[in-house]
Amino acid sequence: MRAVIVSKAGAGSRLVLAERPAPEADANEALVRVRAISLNNGEVRGALNGAADGDRPGWDLAGVIEAAPEDSVFRAGDRVVGLVWSGAWAERVAVPLDRLAKIPDEVSFAAAATLPVAGLTAAIALRKKPIGPGSRVLVTAATGGVGVYAIQLAAATGAHVTAFTRDVSQTDFLRGLGASAVAVGVEAAQAAEPFDLILEGVAGALLGEALMWLAPRGVCVLFGDASEDKLTTFDASRFRLGSGGAFGGTVLYGFFLIEELTRSDRLASASDLLADLAGRLASGSLRPVIGWTGPWHDVDTTAKALLRREFVGKAVLLLDDQS
Repeated sequence: MRAVIVSKAGAGSRLVLAERPAPEADANEALVRVRAISLNNGEVRGALNGAADGDRPGWDLAGVIEAAPEDSVFRAGDRVVGLVWSGAWAERVAVPLDRLAKIPDEVSFAAAATLPVAGLTAAIALRKKPIGPGSRVLVTAATGGVGVYAIQLAAATGAHVTAFTRDVSQTDFLRGLGASAVAVGVEAAQAAEPFDLILEGVAGALLGEALMWLAPRGVCVLFGDASEDKLTTFDASRFRLGSGGAFGGTVLYGFFLIEELTRSDRLASASDLLADLAGRLASGSLRPVIGWTGPWHDVDTTAKALLRREFVGKAVLLLDDQS
């Protein structure tokens, strides 16, 4: 079968298609013929900036079951979405049953492929602080895969959602996702504080600012570091006490999806969350934002465009001209 691998032939790293042995599914896995994949910033950065020659990247996939354990809920021919920690960008993938969910016929493979990392991250991160009508939520990295879903899911709870951007041209787009307000730049976000929950995907200097915008007992969930800025400084007194004094209870939570899905205290399995997200896509209460679509043999070009932030939302690549 064909799979995407890291190639270090020549200058730098590239992503190319190569022949690899087809996988064999274990007792707790199903074999999926892949129809669509999506790319995430973290896996692309890792693949192009440090992975070994021959490594097989890829987390998100959607496709059709070819074989599954008889005692599972899956059968050959089922349309599914799944998550693996490496090797999703291939014609066939063995996917753990607890990270696999059926998708309704109304949901395209391309749309479903956007769900695993971005959708699960948004859904789980939003549970780190109970929110609902009256809650104030801030989402940074708002035009990225996680941000797009986080805005919609937070808005669905009735919370007041502020989307952070540095690009004023994205204002209408972000409001269209359900953002109650759009903060263009740090000063605008500061003027809108305090926030009960912040989903922060930029890190660096912005994280330092965001920590000082929390309401009493507010939680800042750091789910990414898109800025690649390694240094964060903040006013410890304002984080602990708030600008109005005597706040306290504020939390910075480091979010890593792999760790989250191994937690014994998780409220729902990855399969259940994926099924819920797919159902929302089918009902129209959640919509994917796909900024780049193409054939999977263009994976290297697409990955580099993603790192250059040439588009909004997710990049999806199709296998065998499926959609």
